Amino acid sequence: MSGFERLFPGKLPRLVMFDLDGTLIDSVPDLAAAVDEMLLKLGRKPAGIDSVREWVGNGAQMLVRRALANHLDADGVDDVEAEHALELFNAAYESSHELTVVYPGVRDTLKWLSKQGVEMALITNKPERFVAPLLDEMKIGRYFRWIIGGDTLPQKKPDPAALFFVMKMANIPASQSLFVGDSRSDVLAAKAAGVQCVALSYGYNHGRPIAEESPALVIDDLRQLIPGCLGAGAEITLLDVDSNPSGNSIVVVTRKLWMKVIKALARWRWRA
Repeated sequence: MSGFERLFPGKLPRLVMFDLDGTLIDSVPDLAAAVDEMLLKLGRKPAGIDSVREWVGNGAQMLVRRALANHLDADGVDDVEAEHALELFNAAYESSHELTVVYPGVRDTLKWLSKQGVEMALITNKPERFVAPLLDEMKIGRYFRWIIGGDTLPQKKPDPAALFFVMKMANIPASQSLFVGDSRSDVLAAKAAGVQCVALSYGYNHGRPIAEESPALVIDDLRQLIPGCLGAGAEITLLDVDSNPSGNSIVVVTRKLWMKVIKALARWRWRA
């Protein structure tokens, strides 16, 4: 039985929302290169890919702060130094994505979902300035009708605001939606939004097995969602979703925010 058959018996979800880094693409090599370039310019020792792999997942600002602290716990980092370091990191990361690759099974799954008429969205904590160019480089951008970066809205994952926002834009309820990610932040955001969550075992969950976060389903390859492709080794757990989740954190979209979102969508081009 496939992941979709397990989670949506007799039907498909109408909306599938995806995380990006660690879910659809392996971007750590380029992120690590940018972090190391930043650290070297600051007169520090490079961190290396293994450390960066544990630090990613909560946006560029947190990644930079963790790199400065050389630890997952970034408390105590000077704000002024962090702001300068972030500028160095952004410049380094924007210049190259040559080491980033799409995970096996991703293009097949996105293409299959598109053919079934399932709406798709991308919700990532990566700053929006990097998202559309990267998706185009990876040749997967055309599949996503909605794209939300880490600074598109005031909140980022694990806050569920972006999930609520996309579901409202799509006019599709949580019961007919799915979120696919790889980290604790993804699972927490999905649970808070009342959405079932599928987690990838190969992602960047700060060095911890993603099964510990109790998503609805853990898989090793995105194609295991497709009927006939679910591997026997996929781990199934129950998703504990409050029937009346505390959705009070739904984003209140001001006129200024609406204009920002509209402009961002225009830059990315509407992707049907």
